Amino acid sequence: MVGVVVVTHGKLAEELISVVKFVVSGKPAVKMESVCLDPNKEFTLFAKEIKQAIKKVDEGDGVLIVTDMFGGTPSNISLTFLEEKKVEVISGVNLPMLLKLATLPNKAGLEEAVKMAEAGGRDNIIVASKLLKKRSQS
Repeated sequence: MVGVVVVTHGKLAEELISVVKFVVSGKPAVKMESVCLDPNKEFTLFAKEIKQAIKKVDEGDGVLIVTDMFGGTPSNISLTFLEEKKVEVISGVNLPMLLKLATLPNKAGLEEAVKMAEAGGRDNIIVASKLLKKRSQS
């Protein structure tokens, strides 16, 4: 089973995982841990927290770190943990992405998890007026 670590500014990671658990009735199919960047903590502690979270969720099938914003501190520090076929990083986390990951089949590997997360996140960014306009023209 692939593990997931959500790394963000502030408490966003904690709240996203809380909502995921609410939506899937408290039982995501994958282990999920949050790491929140606290501006009052030293950055070296932040890296240690990410490393600990990776260890908590790693069951041998890989770990996917999802961050809030590429180029931000959570993403930049997470990138130091990249390891081919073991740890991958995706930036731009959103709730649909995490819900896709929370319902991953147990047999899914890291590569499949990355594809599903990326598609789930991207496919659920919708401009309502465009969608409604398309439907009314059909």
